[in-house]
Amino acid sequence: MVTHGKDVRLRAISVDFGAFRAVHPLDLEIEAGEFFSILGPSGCGKTTLLRVTAGFQQPTTGRVLIGGSDTTNLGPNQRPTALIHQNLALFPLMSVIENVAFGLEARGVPRAERLRRAEELLSLVALDGLGGRKPHQISGGQRQRVAVARALAVEPAVLLLDEPLSSLDLKLRSHMRAELKAIQRRTGVTFVYITHDQSEALAMSDRIAVMNEGRIEQVDTPDRLYASPATAFVARFVGEQNELPGKIVSIEGERCLVATAVGTVEGTVRGALKVGERAVVMVRPERIGFAAEMDPVNRVEGNLDGRVLEGPTVVYTFALAGGARITMHVPNLGLRGALLASTHAVGFHADDAHVFPHVSPDLPAKGTEREAEAADA
Repeated sequence: MVTHGKDVRLRAISVDFGAFRAVHPLDLEIEAGEFFSILGPSGCGKTTLLRVTAGFQQPTTGRVLIGGSDTTNLGPNQRPTALIHQNLALFPLMSVIENVAFGLEARGVPRAERLRRAEELLSLVALDGLGGRKPHQISGGQRQRVAVARALAVEPAVLLLDEPLSSLDLKLRSHMRAELKAIQRRTGVTFVYITHDQSEALAMSDRIAVMNEGRIEQVDTPDRLYASPATAFVARFVGEQNELPGKIVSIEGERCLVATAVGTVEGTVRGALKVGERAVVMVRPERIGFAAEMDPVNRVEGNLDGRVLEGPTVVYTFALAGGARITMHVPNLGLRGALLASTHAVGFHADDAHVFPHVSPDLPAKGTEREAEAADA
């Protein structure tokens, strides 16, 4: 059983499907033993990038290095990788243990040895005693773990996972996040995880690459990605945002003033900004608070327009001047925390107000990478 993963280095990788460019030239470095996620909307290029790493898709330009070795021209079976698809592709007529041992059988490992190793892997993924069952006789979460065990049986240094939890219900997905993270930590294998679900990426990853329209917009730890988004797209895609459009009044170092419909807002500069240009101020709902409790530099008056109870959190919406709206997330304090007045002063600190060059909300892509792959096939 492999106990150490290998690093992955993508150098100047691009992928074209006819006239459609699925991946623009990019570099990416994934460290050995890392749980690395590639996050982005459908059609952004993340699955194409995974297929390039696995060897199922030849890049138009660039090189794929795994553990320092150039694998660009090697087939999938010649690379130290294993791929888990969305549909898992378990063999329905084989037992669980036969599914796990299949790759070892294909490599000519004697029956007694492959069954022993398959039993060890089933124990690793907490499926002891279920080896004799068929895939339809176990739960969805258990089938996920069988797929992981089968992939690990061939001792990959890098395990590639293409949205493996997308078919599970919310509760089971949450459980499997913890399971996958624990398995990765126990094996030391490098995990490269593809997802469009920000909560999955934030919960499991050591680092995350956010992709948009074939480009990587930011690579960072989950904490930094969430707290310090590098672009407006990252800010919008990873978590919720309140947005206040306006125009830059002044810039001094990392601080700037923005004239908005609700007044002048002080924020933190993100990106290339110039005085007089349009910009957008973004503030996360949980960073909004009642002005009387936080003494913020930015303060606005709003009329309470909506309240939604989400268990431990209460979501308040306020209507502001000029038709603007702002959403605030606060801990649920029970009946003693209920708002009775209709008008409230809310605010936020300049550190929590990220100011980006004005970018319109992204429109749906005209075509996806999967559609391009199908057309090219």
